[in-house]
Amino acid sequence: MAAFEPPHYPFRPATDDGARHRVVVAGGGLVGLTAALDLARRGQPVVVLDDDDTVSTGSRAICFAKRTLEIYDRLGIGGAIRDKGTTWNTGRVYFGEREVYGFDLLPERGHRNPAFVNLQQYYVEHWLVEACLATGLVDLRWKHKVAGIVNGADGVRLAVETPAGNYSLTADWLLACDGARSLVRELLGLAFVGKVFRDRFLIADVVMHADFPAERRFWFEPPFHRGGSVLLHRQADDVWRIDFQLGWDADPEVEREPERVRARVRAMLGPAIPFELEWVSIYTFRCRRIEKFRHGRTIFLGDAAHQVSPFGARGGNGGVQDADNLGWKLDAVIRGEAPATLLDTYDIERIPATDENILNSTRSTDFITPKNEAARAYRDAVLELAARHDFARPLVNSGRLSRPAVLHNSPLSTPDEAPWADGAPLGAAAPDAPLDNGFLLDRTDPNGFTLLVFGEGAPGGVPGVKRVNVPVASVAAERYGAGTGNAVLLRPDQHVAARWRRCDPAAIGHARDRALGRVA
Repeated sequence: MAAFEPPHYPFRPATDDGARHRVVVAGGGLVGLTAALDLARRGQPVVVLDDDDTVSTGSRAICFAKRTLEIYDRLGIGGAIRDKGTTWNTGRVYFGEREVYGFDLLPERGHRNPAFVNLQQYYVEHWLVEACLATGLVDLRWKHKVAGIVNGADGVRLAVETPAGNYSLTADWLLACDGARSLVRELLGLAFVGKVFRDRFLIADVVMHADFPAERRFWFEPPFHRGGSVLLHRQADDVWRIDFQLGWDADPEVEREPERVRARVRAMLGPAIPFELEWVSIYTFRCRRIEKFRHGRTIFLGDAAHQVSPFGARGGNGGVQDADNLGWKLDAVIRGEAPATLLDTYDIERIPATDENILNSTRSTDFITPKNEAARAYRDAVLELAARHDFARPLVNSGRLSRPAVLHNSPLSTPDEAPWADGAPLGAAAPDAPLDNGFLLDRTDPNGFTLLVFGEGAPGGVPGVKRVNVPVASVAAERYGAGTGNAVLLRPDQHVAARWRRCDPAAIGHARDRALGRVA
């Protein structure tokens, strides 16, 4: 079987009944732990309440995208994920027995991180727990379940159940990261808006020694699973993730029976490859979100706020980007460096990003699971054409894979004063690039603003903004579309806040203040 033994963390009774805390996180999963670590890295104490005492069961979110890896580099666990996980940039799509085409998500050189690293979610959560504890600022409370909530104007009062009895506490800010079945969302009476698709899929984590390459493989109508689709991913510890499309009429209880799952896997692998089942789950596609993510002093992140299908790796990656977007803003508000209205931009920026994920996920689901014969005929024709013609390949949709959100029209961005057609646009996640025997993003201020200055003639220093000099003859300059005298301001979450062909310290200071919500 697989090498990972899930830890069980000790329960400790609360000793602070009635106490008040700056930030409480409900949910100690991937997103909740990421949010807690992000705030702790900025010097903020955090209490995490989780109703379990261990990390996630099964592989869960396994595809960690390049942008997520950059976020985890900033938080200190990116290297561990790369070292343990399976790196991949390429994929193949099949129709029946024939390969339709292959693709490369990162064909250019000069990147520290690959397009994706596949790794079981429980490893990442385990390292997040260790990193949180190492800060000395995260109070992880296992077997502490949120049971009641009063969302007031000046704080959130929580009732908490534990094996040793109940208690209460008050949070200045509550981050609801308690997943798809969020009790916080239920207690506040918030409903999802969106779509549940009439189809079911089987996930099987299979332990086997196989010489399949480390790439994404997707089959439409394979001979070993007629009438459905199959997805194959390699993970760490010789664990392989296989997704089988079952159809809406499939009985979940019957389909998760071990012998039935083994028969499906055996039909795929053939008789020569021995394997063991590690984890099995049945899921239904859901593409939906709550109307708003911020509700006064309670803010929703990850699956508690939105749900998408797993094809495209947009769920876990989207939740990590939620935490990345919110952390620096909440820190600035708590420190008094920004007004509380800055937190409204979490909705302004992350809801469009979520809607983009939902749109892509919905389109993928419609292509993978045609709803009528006309849709199936279109899909099959596209797959046939894609095998012979390049123009048809962008129409094939086996899951539009996760990409970092571009924060279009964000009120925190300073509009360009001069044309800037090339390079990373306003609101984009800052492209990484080789710089000084390292990488550019390592040079940015993890807790503040950074000014990238290209070549000579750019402005001098600005208080509170770190300056990084970038040669014009560099990959970094190409990726930003920058030349001599240009400058780019990056936010604490490494998104582009402003760009200048020529600027002065006053303009930089104004752009920083705008990004902090201090000025319109």
